Amino acid sequence: MRGFKGGMMGGGGFRMGRKFAAGDLQLVILALLAEQPRHGYEMIKLLEERSGGFYVPSPGVIYPALTYLEETGLADVESEGTKKLYRITESGRKLVEENRSMIEMTLGKLEKIGAKMAHVRRIFDPESRGGEREDDVFPEDKSEVAAARMLLKSALRLRYPWSKDEARRIAGILERAAADILSGGNRSGE
Repeated sequence: MRGFKGGMMGGGGFRMGRKFAAGDLQLVILALLAEQPRHGYEMIKLLEERSGGFYVPSPGVIYPALTYLEETGLADVESEGTKKLYRITESGRKLVEENRSMIEMTLGKLEKIGAKMAHVRRIFDPESRGGEREDDVFPEDKSEVAAARMLLKSALRLRYPWSKDEARRIAGILERAAADILSGGNRSGE
């Protein structure tokens, strides 16, 4: 693994949050390329899908990582008009195999977050519940959490309609809260 950029190789484990360390992302990209050749945009959508929308890497993150993988001989690129199709090389496959358990753990956590995010959406989005009432989602919950959910709904109703800036601010608050809940209070660096 010598010379490979950044990442989890120090044994620190997958860092929760909405960003990967460069080396972590590069290994995940290589693992996706090991499944089949892909375009950059396809990888963005696949990571978004697997994480239930929690992790959506920007083109400004994906394409430099792909360029690095190409420059280091871990991936090849083939132009298809204006698009580029990326393929893993034999040395890239070897690196994926050497880091298989970490990659599987990372992809597993993304998929677990995706499942939890889908559950959260079902709770807060009446249309996604298929007629199920919110009280049916947590029928026995009479705890502080139930009271806090009611308070949150009231606060959102009072603030609506909101501007784009206010929507961005509220979304950030809710995303941070969701990440904190999903992490179980075990956030990196604390």
